Amino acid sequence: MALTAYATARDDHAAITTRLQPAQTPWTRGWRSWLLPLGMTAIGALLRWPHLGRPNKIMFDETYYAKDAYAMLTHGAEWDWKANADKAIALAHGDPSKIDNLFKETPAFIVHPPVGKWVIALGEHLFGMTPFGWRFMVALLGTLLILVTARLVLRITQSPAIAAFTGLFLAIDGVSIVMSRTALLDGTLTFWVMCAAMCVVRDRDAIRGTTAMKIRSAADPDSLLQQWRSAGISFGYRPWLWAGGLCLGLAVATKWSALWHMAFFGLLVLFYGSSTRKLLSIKNSFLHTLRRDAVVTGIAFVVTVAVVYVASWAGWFATPGAYNRQWAGTNAATGVLALVPAAFRSWLHYHEMMWNFHVHLTNGHSYKANAWSWPIMGRPTSFYYETTGKCGAPTCSSEVTALGNPIIWWAGLLALLHQAGQWLSKRDFRAMFIVVGWLAGWLPWLLFQQRTIFTFYAVILIPFTCMALARSCVQILEGTGHRTRRAVAIASVVLAALAFTWFFLPVWTAQYMPYAKWGLRMWFVTWI
Repeated sequence: MALTAYATARDDHAAITTRLQPAQTPWTRGWRSWLLPLGMTAIGALLRWPHLGRPNKIMFDETYYAKDAYAMLTHGAEWDWKANADKAIALAHGDPSKIDNLFKETPAFIVHPPVGKWVIALGEHLFGMTPFGWRFMVALLGTLLILVTARLVLRITQSPAIAAFTGLFLAIDGVSIVMSRTALLDGTLTFWVMCAAMCVVRDRDAIRGTTAMKIRSAADPDSLLQQWRSAGISFGYRPWLWAGGLCLGLAVATKWSALWHMAFFGLLVLFYGSSTRKLLSIKNSFLHTLRRDAVVTGIAFVVTVAVVYVASWAGWFATPGAYNRQWAGTNAATGVLALVPAAFRSWLHYHEMMWNFHVHLTNGHSYKANAWSWPIMGRPTSFYYETTGKCGAPTCSSEVTALGNPIIWWAGLLALLHQAGQWLSKRDFRAMFIVVGWLAGWLPWLLFQQRTIFTFYAVILIPFTCMALARSCVQILEGTGHRTRRAVAIASVVLAALAFTWFFLPVWTAQYMPYAKWGLRMWFVTWI
């Protein structure tokens, strides 16, 4: 009897530790686990880096962010530029003596936090105020995004195939390519959000690994489990949680829309804590999680994000002539606000101005696109278009348009519905991560039906779309019956996606082509 009880307890401990730390293969741990993600990243680099300086001029909203970044390098904060500065910058070829005299004497009002512009500024510091310089860091982060996302998927699914498919789809998608080759903020935002997602998953793996190790090394594992089940368990110091807060802080300090992902990841941390306690058979695991984890999660995310966000404005605080910097000096405070330092009151008032701008931005724009149309690419954003005679034909076109790969976007939308069904019908929490991550980047924009917004904002959705498509493809491959037909179907999807990347690459990278060939790529009037 005693031996039987001992064997049962030992099997129970072994089962718990196995659930906490599932068995891995050489392709999901160690150096081999990096091979497929790095291979997909290399493919992405080949599509992002060649001719990065083309077009050799400021395009679309680079007129704000590339110039703001350079102003921050030279003035400490954003500054106004003279008329026709874009053309003069292109002719200056990075010569500071020709660029620095293009500034006005007045600071500029801006509507986004500084981190994304500091990222662009780093490239300008390294390579000058040139197209390659202001796009360099965005291209670097856009390339690294593939590696981060593929590694993230490998941790979530423990499937090298899903990770490889995800990395490939992300590497060859048009919006991801264009946003990696353009000095805007949304590509940087996406990178920091996915880094935060990786930190959240690494935190989950760390607390489960530490818990499993404690069970294995305990002199009396049964007593330890009983203690946890009666008194609860604390996961102690969690460095990956704090790292996630840092990444979220950098994301929010790039664009405020990252606040929605901060909320999503906070709930995800609590969910992972609760599910880990449930694996230990702790009753009322969610209440235990709230008591043990809610405060530390709030501090790690909310407080860390706030600290990083305020610190990101150091240039503005240190520049007396920055926009609105001296507002408090001419606007006396009353009540509690009188206790707030003048610089901080000016900063808060500046944020009120920024908020009012975003809420009331309803100006017409030819590429304005309601968020309802994003998933089907109803109105892609054209960043640049030029008609020339440089391709040998009577009329030639050169364009950069943030148009997604149709297979990845449209088949990916079906895959998202498939993953939503997996989540709701089978309580598949890997599918939950994908679907809710996608919704966190899309649903908030539905609140702004009148605001001027653009399809390229949906770059934050692409990693999750690629995850959904990759996971559904592998699940179809692994299904029962008609294996050959399944393999042919999935191979057709992948080959079609690769073919469309080859077909649309010219309008993602400003290549010159005859006007008729350009027209073949504009399938709908709303794409023009």
